[in-house]
Formats: sequence, structure tokens, C-alpha cells
Amino acid sequence: MLIRVGQAGCSLRWDAARQCWRWPDPVGSQLYAWPAPPAMPSGSRMLESACVMASCSSGRLLVGQGKRLGMLTLPQPGQPSRPLQAQVLITIDAAEPRTRISDGCADRDGNFVFGTANAAQDQRPIGSFYQYSQRHGLRRLALPAVAGATSIAFSPDGRRMYFADAARGAILHCDYDAERAKVSGTKTFSELLAPGAGAAVVDSAGQLWSVQGGVLVQYDASGHALRQIALAREAVASVCFGGAGLDQLLMLGAQGGLYGLPPDLAKGQAAGLADTLFIDCGSASSSELRA
Repeated sequence: MLIRVGQAGCSLRWDAARQCWRWPDPVGSQLYAWPAPPAMPSGSRMLESACVMASCSSGRLLVGQGKRLGMLTLPQPGQPSRPLQAQVLITIDAAEPRTRISDGCADRDGNFVFGTANAAQDQRPIGSFYQYSQRHGLRRLALPAVAGATSIAFSPDGRRMYFADAARGAILHCDYDAERAKVSGTKTFSELLAPGAGAAVVDSAGQLWSVQGGVLVQYDASGHALRQIALAREAVASVCFGGAGLDQLLMLGAQGGLYGLPPDLAKGQAAGLADTLFIDCGSASSSELRA
């Protein structure tokens, strides 16, 4: 364990610009960074809790807060700490009070792809998947309705999208056209090894790392499970590659612990892929989008 802060963990991301991992605490309404950037606090209070986020081409953070996507401006080094308030961009499915944003990440072209979950006890499949961009706005992806959208990730070339329903027993994948927000050819990638699909990430070798029932499962590109990794103290909530060479795989625990792989497990492991920056200002080249 590297550090433990807050009360809960959900979405873990690597901020390449400031060389730190970031994650929101949805219970304590905090945004944490480790290691803390110079002259900046390790935690900042948010006026509204967030569950998903992505770094932006402007240096801001795109966050999912309940039913809304918003934009956070991070404090500059040396500025006094004050609560962070997101600028609301769009409200998702405003006529349906039961849904909330549950998972999301930027695709390889700088759009934000996310999904919603049914927060009510009935757990009916009323959640959807969307693509959001400043160029095209909000576009719904033609994927099956789910009780809880999760496991959203993309292949290295960006043409394959992985996703799952937290209430179902499989990870799915489909062909993905980012420019047209079109999906096709949905197939089962792999059956879950443990109930409850969670966060997922793809490495540079095309292997999928999937959180299932609080355990991290590594798959090869064909969907064959290679190994399972469990934390001794808490369930795994999220996973992310980072570090200068994207060769560090960290796991965020459900109770706020941040963990690294032991050297014997990390040896020989493929490096990760840089998160693509969400395009939130002007135009950007493909090289500028890599975080």
C-alpha cells in the first residue's frame, strides 16, 4: 500500500501533465492526488462529489457528478485551497430520476465515452452508453440497455470498445467508429470470473485488466484469463497505468487505499497506454491528445 486517504475509491487516472495519480472520493467529496504536485495539496474538496473523470487538453478535468458532466479548473501551484465547483456542461437523461453516470473514459480520438446506471433498488436495465464531445454534443451509442454501465475501455487502435453491465456476467466488445459515434458487431469478450464487473483498462499489448467482484483479472487480447490479483485489506475499485514510462500499474481500493504491484508480479509486464485527453478547447493534433 502506497497511501490511504478518504473514505472510498472509484475512478483512478494518471495525470501526465502534473505527473501524479488522481482519484475522487465519492463519499467525502474530495479529489486526491499522489504524489502531490509541488506547492499543491494532496486533496481538494469538491462542492459536489464525482465518480468519473478525464484530463482535458486545456489542463482542466472533465468530471461526472450524478447526472451531469462538468468541468473543473484545478488550482495553480501556490494558490490557496478552496472548494472546487464544476462548470456544468450537460445534464444526462434529465427526465429519468433513477439514473446516474457510472463509468467513463476518453476514447482514442478525444471524445468522452460514458454510461449510466440505475441507482434505484429495482435495478431495471435503464442505463445507456453515450459519447460526448464539444464538436458533436451528446450522442447515444446503440448498445443494449443496462442496469449499470461499466468496464468502458478501448483497444490500442481505438476501433474496439469494451463494456459491461455491472449486473450481468460477461464483458462485451464491439466495433467502434469514434467520428460517427457508431457501434456494431457486439460480441462476448469473456465471461466474468467473479460477480460484478467494474473498471477496466487496456495495456499496450492489447490485454484487458478488469475489476470483477473486487478482484483484478488480467486477460489476453483474445479474452483468455491469465491471472487474478486480490488485495489483502480491501476490494479493488479501479486500476490505472501511469508513471514516466507508463510502466506502473496501480490499484485503488474501495476504502481509499492506493496499491502498487509487487516487483515479482510487475516483472515483464507490458506498459500501459497514455490516456487520451478530452478535447475541450480549439483543435488538437493526435500527438497532443496523448496525456
